[in-house]
Amino acid sequence: MNYTIAVIPGDGIGPDIIDETVKVLDAVGSACGHRFTYEQLLAGGAAIDKVGTPLPEKTLEVCRNSDSVLLGSVGGPAWDHLGGAMRPEAALLGLRSGLGLYANLRPAVLYPQLSGACPLKQTKVEGGLDIMVVRELTGGIYFGKRGRTGEKAFDTMEYSVDEVQRIALTAFDIAMKRSRRVVSVDKANILETSRLWRETVKEVSKGYPEVELSHMYVDNAAMQLIWNPKQFDVIVTSNMFGDILSDEASMITGSIGMLPSASLRKDKFGMYEPIHGSAPDIAGTDRANPIAAVLSAAMMLRYSFSLSREADIIENAVSKVLDGPWRTADIMSEGMTLVGTRKMGELISQHIS
Repeated sequence: MNYTIAVIPGDGIGPDIIDETVKVLDAVGSACGHRFTYEQLLAGGAAIDKVGTPLPEKTLEVCRNSDSVLLGSVGGPAWDHLGGAMRPEAALLGLRSGLGLYANLRPAVLYPQLSGACPLKQTKVEGGLDIMVVRELTGGIYFGKRGRTGEKAFDTMEYSVDEVQRIALTAFDIAMKRSRRVVSVDKANILETSRLWRETVKEVSKGYPEVELSHMYVDNAAMQLIWNPKQFDVIVTSNMFGDILSDEASMITGSIGMLPSASLRKDKFGMYEPIHGSAPDIAGTDRANPIAAVLSAAMMLRYSFSLSREADIIENAVSKVLDGPWRTADIMSEGMTLVGTRKMGELISQHIS
């Protein structure tokens, strides 16, 4: 099979980790008889520097006509002086809304080989962790009406029943392939949008009698992720709450450099990116961890291309490398061997079979 992938390296370490991810994809393609064609595109600070806008129309057009999007990272202090729609991060919001990507999947997996990197007591994560945060991506306060009047500023949170229904359906469908447990996170004791959220999730749950549904206020959820993370299987929540909780969940795994993400729409089209930032201080120094980007590519194979076996091959290759002594700086521990971005990419590619 042939697949066309829109590739946006972005800023900072984005090009470094994307280079290694493409190598891994090519290794999988060779091993399994697939051909991946890549079109490199601009977005973020790199696009601002070159064409004066964080999201060129050509980038959006090519993405729309591709089978999926692979993104490195955007942003950095070089563009911090810019405001609002001209910031590099505006490219992310533009891509999500322009491509209709309403479901953000952020797995937080603690590999047994890296259990010592978890900041929690080992008794709390014994046997590893595997949490899937399903975050609504194109609604809520990030996309609501905003502005300033005199010395006041406002941001508006809005959700419709349809928006909540579709993200809830995504969460329940995923739960059916996992441990069949969903925790819906809201603030229904205070927020009207959360009351609508809870009512709608309850209604959707009637179509999934095999799935256990529970509800949790967002402040309690933040505490429970630290106190008892193993209680969670699938978490479904709104845009802002999901942004915060998925970052919290990522740190339980020991390194943000290990965690991928997928942003999907109904027809399986998706954008795939590591959840970490652009880390401009180590860009081009061969010190970045490419594993999150590589695992994002595995999610692309699984969710957009329905190539579950090939996704398993990548994930197994990562695990095999971690079985050995090789570690990038962010996951380094005593007795291990320090390797750079390129070497880690090579090692993973060598374990593709």
